[in-house]
Amino acid sequence: MLTLAIIPREIINAFREHFGSQTKPELYRAPGRVNLIGEHTDYNLGFVFPIALEMACYVAAGPGGDGKLRAYSRDFDEEFSIAVDDLPAAKAAGKWSDYVLGVARELLAAGVRIEGGNLYIASDVPLGSGLSSSAALEISTAYALLGPRHMDPIDIALLGQRAESQFVGMPCGIMDQYASVFGQEWAAIQIDCRSLEHEYVPLPHDVRIIAVNSMVKHELGTSAYRERVAECQRAVAAIHEITPDVESLRDVPVALFERIQDSVSPTPRRRARHVVTENQRVIDFAAAANAHNLEVMGRLFIASHRSMQYDYEISCEEIDFLVDTAIKLPGVHGARMTGGGFGGCTVNLVAPNAVENFRRQLTKAYEERFGKTPVFYDCKPADGAGRVTDPD
Repeated sequence: MLTLAIIPREIINAFREHFGSQTKPELYRAPGRVNLIGEHTDYNLGFVFPIALEMACYVAAGPGGDGKLRAYSRDFDEEFSIAVDDLPAAKAAGKWSDYVLGVARELLAAGVRIEGGNLYIASDVPLGSGLSSSAALEISTAYALLGPRHMDPIDIALLGQRAESQFVGMPCGIMDQYASVFGQEWAAIQIDCRSLEHEYVPLPHDVRIIAVNSMVKHELGTSAYRERVAECQRAVAAIHEITPDVESLRDVPVALFERIQDSVSPTPRRRARHVVTENQRVIDFAAAANAHNLEVMGRLFIASHRSMQYDYEISCEEIDFLVDTAIKLPGVHGARMTGGGFGGCTVNLVAPNAVENFRRQLTKAYEERFGKTPVFYDCKPADGAGRVTDPD
């Protein structure tokens, strides 16, 4: 099982070495997330149910003094710099630095003065895994650039989302950034993506949440994400013609959808069916978690995956294999894909005494079938973003 690789003291020392500074930087952290259920419902203003992770992105921030913003990524071994005066005209370059630039621009637009400085970035959220490394980078950068200045946490989440959707160009919903800001130890967050309200739901202590990285990420993911957004919008337009009160798929209960679904063309119909039923699954999953009903929680996991597999069509052979194999193993209550799709991770509900056999059997089967070794993450709900207290 993968363990955490980030040690705060090491990041502070690395900052000093890289930038040749004796000044002690401030250190900020923002977690990745795993979504337990509620996939592709956030940009349809529905419900999601993520947990923030112990895996996080860390940003050490210190003054620069020359009117430039410099950022170094340990994970890419790359540095970029830009004059603060040039930030408003900056263009996305299709690189990791876009997330930093996008956040800096959003802070400027919100009236926050950016005076430049040095950022040292290190993350143990695996890239391309569906565990939201991008939101962790956005939110940790936002906190680092804000420093001691206060901003409402919901506004931090929203500016991170705008950086990704408007500057980077990925039309994401609010879930990833929201979870990174509002995470709470030992609890999931049931988020209403329309009202932007949330409630914390304690999870049963006799189950482990294990994410399994398929170690594949198919390139179809980015273009298909945009297609799904557009297909959902077409479904809303068709339903709106029949029921004018419907402004998003969030407004469509399961019973209404079943009554009018034949009025929606086949592909948007399937996309809408996933979103409508997935919203209900989030509500049912939260109730099952509160009732400590692992059987129902597992059943909802599997139903969610089948919906993504057949209605939303965002799974892939490797992910389906991991799910289908996992649910046959003893002690596994449920398994499903998590994240945007076309690779990345599955998330599994596993009895504590079954975890080692689960890891061993799933690794063996996956290596035999695909010649790849999956990576396992023990996902413990963690607190959201903020300044890291002095690690001395």
